[in-house]
Amino acid sequence: MLARPRPRPRLRVLAAAALTAGLVATTLTGGAATAAPTWAPAATAKIHPGGQMYTAGAQCTANFVYTDTAGNVYVGYAAHCAGTGGATDTDGCLAQSLPLGTKVEFAEGGSVLTEGTIVGSGTLVYSSWRTMQARGESDSNTCAYNDLGLAKVDAGSVANVNPSIPFWGGPTGLNTTGSTAGSGVYSFGNSSLRGGITQLSPKTGLSLGAQGNGWSHPVYTVTPGIPGDSGSAFMDGQGRALGTLSTLALAPLVLSNGVGDLSHELAYAQAHSGIAGLRLVNGTEPFSPVL
Repeated sequence: MLARPRPRPRLRVLAAAALTAGLVATTLTGGAATAAPTWAPAATAKIHPGGQMYTAGAQCTANFVYTDTAGNVYVGYAAHCAGTGGATDTDGCLAQSLPLGTKVEFAEGGSVLTEGTIVGSGTLVYSSWRTMQARGESDSNTCAYNDLGLAKVDAGSVANVNPSIPFWGGPTGLNTTGSTAGSGVYSFGNSSLRGGITQLSPKTGLSLGAQGNGWSHPVYTVTPGIPGDSGSAFMDGQGRALGTLSTLALAPLVLSNGVGDLSHELAYAQAHSGIAGLRLVNGTEPFSPVL
């Protein structure tokens, strides 16, 4: 039997030249609503935003929960979490990635040595990278920063899902207006590099505004997102889903992160994923922006 690959925390590294291009996303349009699944209690749910996700050994962090008209449940992370190239492969229209149908595992307590405890499973059913390549996408901002993947939660794991963000609560809805310089942001990362130090997972900080024709929100947070935090949810000051962690910028905005605009990313997925009625699910817990 082949040994399991050592877990590899993922986060794209945005070079200085790429910073001028801006970051990515798309707009969410309304989907037909269905009866919501019965969510597990937030306090005991094993699968939730901020949880660890593994794809062929690569570790990322879940952002938000989504459903569709058929009542299926999805958990989002970054498309590059299923990438097969290096950390500097930032153009989703060129970078290679694993195929749809690839197994995704939900885990707790993962470290650089082990994936921890596997608490559920799913299947990669949407990758913005693969979709853009199949469509021949040519918009430079979209190619550079549209970085959303969706794992469909297996039927046997759905009962363990809750859509609330740990520590902060929410989301309370979808931000469709972007962010302005100096506006507050809230996130929750779960990199295996932290060795289980959960006190460093909640993050708060400031947006630097929008870039890339609205596709990106460069942010500073305490502490910055690191490899393994990729895909993490970002919320605005009202608890609305703002975006997903995509990149770490080394220069000139040292240790800032690039957050893809979720309304852009979801609109793209709704238009091209083939998932009918794809929509964001609000958290069951109230948003409470208090450290």
